[in-house]
Amino acid sequence: MKTTSRGRPNEVRLIGGQWKRSKLPVAERPGLRPTPDRVRETLFNWLGQDLTGWRVLDAFAGSGALGFEAASRGARQVLLLEQDARLVASLNASAQRLGASGLEARRGDAMAWMASAPPAAWELVLLDPPFDAALAPAAARLAAALVVPGGFVYVESGEPIAEPPPGLESHRQGQAGAVCFQLFRRGYTAPVSS
Repeated sequence: MKTTSRGRPNEVRLIGGQWKRSKLPVAERPGLRPTPDRVRETLFNWLGQDLTGWRVLDAFAGSGALGFEAASRGARQVLLLEQDARLVASLNASAQRLGASGLEARRGDAMAWMASAPPAAWELVLLDPPFDAALAPAAARLAAALVVPGGFVYVESGEPIAEPPPGLESHRQGQAGAVCFQLFRRGYTAPVSS
């Protein structure tokens, strides 16, 4: 991974799937820190390497590394939400360069978008909000309603979420340096007998 004069990466390499070793640019933006390789590798080992047919929401896209990793592993639809218009343009340019027809970046506020989105529409919601904004618990509560039964919510934050959001159960968790990462899963609801 190349770094800038300040020691921050200016590109990130995808680690698996059809675009393994492809590079994504990382813009110089305050608070933008791509998910480390080791953490991405752990996450996709937990999920399985084949996400064929999955619908994935990357709600705080930033560099897009998490969403592109999902698309690289066969997700049929990946939506990247990002507030910064220049990052959205860069993400869409990377998608076009890689031929990622099922991947789209849109400009928008992730919290507002999730609050108004239809429920149970995604197999995986990826959350990596800015650590200094302390949005992880609230974002995870919103994301809980968006995943299908058996679906996953991944959260990356500076501190672990102590209690699983309503409707989710803790599936796996880890820590790498200052990064805490957790994978929650929505349970399957048993049919009600009459």
